[in-house]
Amino acid sequence: MTTPHDQTSRTHEEHARHGSGADGHQFPNSHLLLHGFDYIRPASIEEAIGLLQVQPEARILAGGTNLLVDMKLERTAPACVIDIAQLPGLRGMETSDNRTVIGALTSIRELAISERLWQEHTCLAESAQAFGSTQIMMMGTLGGNIANGSPASDTVPALVVLGAEARIVGPEGARTALIADLLQGPGSVDLGPGELIRAIGVPRAPAGTGTAFLKLSRVRADLAKVSVAVRLVREREHIVSARIALGSVGPTVLRAKKASAMLRDKPFSKDIVLNAARVAASEISPIDDVRSTADYRRRAAVALVHDALMLSWERAARGTTDVPRGRSLVPQRTAAAPVQADAQEASTIALTVNGEAYELEVAPNELLLNVLRDRLELTGAKYGCGIGECGACTIWLDGMPVLGCLVLAISADGSEVRTIEGLAAPDGTLDPLQDAFIEENAFQCGYCTPGMLMMTKKLMEEIPEPTEDEVRDYLKGNHCRCTGYTSIVRAVRRASQRKREKPQSIAFPVNEQQKLEETNR
Repeated sequence: MTTPHDQTSRTHEEHARHGSGADGHQFPNSHLLLHGFDYIRPASIEEAIGLLQVQPEARILAGGTNLLVDMKLERTAPACVIDIAQLPGLRGMETSDNRTVIGALTSIRELAISERLWQEHTCLAESAQAFGSTQIMMMGTLGGNIANGSPASDTVPALVVLGAEARIVGPEGARTALIADLLQGPGSVDLGPGELIRAIGVPRAPAGTGTAFLKLSRVRADLAKVSVAVRLVREREHIVSARIALGSVGPTVLRAKKASAMLRDKPFSKDIVLNAARVAASEISPIDDVRSTADYRRRAAVALVHDALMLSWERAARGTTDVPRGRSLVPQRTAAAPVQADAQEASTIALTVNGEAYELEVAPNELLLNVLRDRLELTGAKYGCGIGECGACTIWLDGMPVLGCLVLAISADGSEVRTIEGLAAPDGTLDPLQDAFIEENAFQCGYCTPGMLMMTKKLMEEIPEPTEDEVRDYLKGNHCRCTGYTSIVRAVRRASQRKREKPQSIAFPVNEQQKLEETNR
């Protein structure tokens, strides 16, 4: 395996020339991870910290939705990847008298459908709901979203206004730091050598608190052009305090301190809200980029801050909001044994694919999608964008929809995989959902159809009778360029209706059952 030259020192212009091929190089092949790297799966967080001390340039793999994209696009080329995705004690939520503690490996999807968060910390639940595609929400983690240091992070503005703190562990022990104080610049957070975020603590809000998160993006499953989080405390018709944070409008998530201060201890009025929104827009430092212009971002910030303040004011009076339906999908797998694999070393992994057991030799940089397609000849899952944006490669990993192009095969050791080939019955009888797709002509070229089916099948397990809005939201990361989505929605609704109308078997007492059998003879 060859290792490409270091890409980290390129300027923005050099990256642009490289991506366009103007410097003689072709655009990176996102079908593969070309460079080799050592792969380590530690047994504990203490071991992970020790490894980071020895190899400070190593990169941490949790959800992988950002790291693997950066590696494919040659933005980073780590010599070592440390996989902490299966470490115990880093997932889930606990509530005490004064705060909610969220494990760093808790998925964004878990936050988005948490009734507790929607009731107590609405803006955080809203930010998770707006995060991106459903698959990315299921794979991505809260700790990873913070540690990535992106100014476009969705959860960070909400965490900032909620006064959340990171619980950090490292070689020198444990410490806590406000999320707002960790932010340093694009891709940079204040974590020392060997330090990891273990959990996030969100303080309980005082009575009369309302929060909101709003996001403006090009399409639903996209990074924000502008995002806004607001926390406001209300006492009758009086604003006790306010906090405002904005994303995608500066080098980090920014706090609108002047706008927040002008609202403190003031009678509520529409005028003061509008003036505060204008002041907030004056505090940001947006840029022109591929998603928007600085001028548009500044104008949009006024509208979003205004609307988020008004919504928070209303919520402070009426309390809880509606909770999206859904079921938390946490991978149910036996923890894989610790592994240390050199870049040039093949490791044996065990997979159960569509009910059949396999043992395979894989290199650390092999992708699960390629192993399924090239080794096992299961070509239903398709290679599309290669960077997690199209949904064509969707498979189930331990019962959870994931993007096969963003999963290392070695990290799936011990897992159960289900592909579109495993959706039909063993005798070849199509799943009722597949029948509905055929009857409603919910495909044209068919390239996206396997991903659509794997997602909608899981949707119907979570929500047996989904609404049209729920179908469209679940599929926000699955792109179709032929049919549009109307026929796909009809197919899911048809399959759901048939499942509801399917006659149920009648349970008879034993003696009545015997009489019925005698009569039938």
